[in-house]
Amino acid sequence: MIHVAALYRFARFPDPKALRQPLLDLCAAQGIKGTLLLAPEGINGTIAGSDAAIEVVLAHIRTLPDCAPITAKHSHAETMPFHRMKVRLKREIVTMGEPAIDPMEGTGTYVKPADWNALIDAPDTVVIDTRNAYEVKVGSFAGAVDPRTDAFSDFPAWARAHRAELDGKRIAMFCTGGIRCEKSTAFLKAEGLTDVFHLEGGILQYLEDVPPEQSRWEGECFVFDERVAVGHGLAPGTHALCRACRMPVSPADRASPLYEEGVACPACAATRDDTQRAAYAERHRQVKLAERRGETHVGAAAPKA
Repeated sequence: MIHVAALYRFARFPDPKALRQPLLDLCAAQGIKGTLLLAPEGINGTIAGSDAAIEVVLAHIRTLPDCAPITAKHSHAETMPFHRMKVRLKREIVTMGEPAIDPMEGTGTYVKPADWNALIDAPDTVVIDTRNAYEVKVGSFAGAVDPRTDAFSDFPAWARAHRAELDGKRIAMFCTGGIRCEKSTAFLKAEGLTDVFHLEGGILQYLEDVPPEQSRWEGECFVFDERVAVGHGLAPGTHALCRACRMPVSPADRASPLYEEGVACPACAATRDDTQRAAYAERHRQVKLAERRGETHVGAAAPKA
């Protein structure tokens, strides 16, 4: 089994560039694959490898400025869920586009998974899913508000547009692993809303800790790797990934006449022309040929629409 560790930490990194190469070299030496983002505000990402290798890399990350307390959410996959190891330099480790927002200066109140049901079951609580629309489609908490955003940077505009509906309410927010809630709750507090809470450890921690029979979660949780989605106990889900538009596709989507593996799905079939379809089909053919050789095809993706 492959050990998968999702992690983030808001921290002060005066020179993120100086941290990049040593981290990349260590991951390569340990056979780790995945993606880590470095920015002046900290580190974020998911990595996968052997148990021992993950511990070596986490130990190194804990030596970085402000990162000694960092924790990771651990799960397992039957096969390696990443093709490469990437350590990227970014302006933000999760892009909101609000430079004045600093989660290290204060966020909403953390709520542990064991206490989350009581909070969201209360009739005076507004529950907000801070993820993007395609993630919400895969699964969410029953009754949660879906802002229908295409990117996290759309959230501030949505919140400002719906400010009147949030005034005076208890607000409970959640996301995949917790990082988007750090910023979104900090943003709402900066906007003057005070009764703001968020799910500690995110959906992943909830699905790991809360038994299915007690769960308020409906569906699966989209994850940003080749597993595509996970369910309770972080077991592999039933969704696949459309290689044309990179959107999750459910079993029902895959039964649609508009779905062609590696080429198109119901969400993008109408937007692909014959040239694009041919390029996607050829890439898919190369992937299958590589699989038969016992290799992983990681060549360039076919052209986007």
